[in-house]
Amino acid sequence: MSQQLTIALIQSQLHWEAPQQNRTMFEEKIDSISNDVDVIVLPEMFTSGFTMNPSNLDALEGIRTVEWMQSQAKKKNAAVVGSMVFQEDDKFFNRLWFVQPDGGLSTYDKRHTFTLAGEDKVYTAGNEKEFIDFRGFRICPLICYDLRFPVWARNVENYDVLIYVANWPKPRIGAWDTLLKARAIENMAYTIGVNRIGQDNLGHEYSGHSAVYDALGNPIAYSEKEEIIYATLDKAHIESNREKLKFLEDRDDFTLK
Repeated sequence: MSQQLTIALIQSQLHWEAPQQNRTMFEEKIDSISNDVDVIVLPEMFTSGFTMNPSNLDALEGIRTVEWMQSQAKKKNAAVVGSMVFQEDDKFFNRLWFVQPDGGLSTYDKRHTFTLAGEDKVYTAGNEKEFIDFRGFRICPLICYDLRFPVWARNVENYDVLIYVANWPKPRIGAWDTLLKARAIENMAYTIGVNRIGQDNLGHEYSGHSAVYDALGNPIAYSEKEEIIYATLDKAHIESNREKLKFLEDRDDFTLK
């Protein structure tokens, strides 16, 4: 029997700069997951919305949220993934956490901070990719604006799954759809995008379009409404298509600076 990974994508509205309210909301949604799942994915900055005023949040909220993620992961025996405002050494980060059921932690700091919103002036950018080996799959987590930069996502590390968490606004949602599919095709990897819906306190509207694409770019899950979306990833699908088509063997060599 082929090895599989079941994913739950939580597409939701967010309460503006209200971590406790968002944790309570997401806990209710996580409790409603009756299926056996391996990974639960939340949107970008899921405890606050895409705020450029991180000092409005208590400095300890990041730690509180990580502890909350650990409790949710243990309860559901599933990894919980999402990014949040995180304060460390007097700096703010848009930091993604991959929290395993045993409490193990992996982090990724958003590499491409969104200059159009001034994120680069408020948050410290990361400079390293992160890879997590979990239940037989190698996962590469990235954040929102990273999606526009294919070199950063290029699969030179033989990962199986790309995960993007996002607050991607409605006016540019066509780019989100196209680029998610492109990342799947060019990297021959399952590509997951989890976006929010609703409107934030700055008037920006979000239309969801959370989706999962297989290693050939075929959509296997998609939604535009507030709901939990499920998808099952099959390791045999990746291995058989890479062996048959061998596209990754023809990739160019490059060095990131």
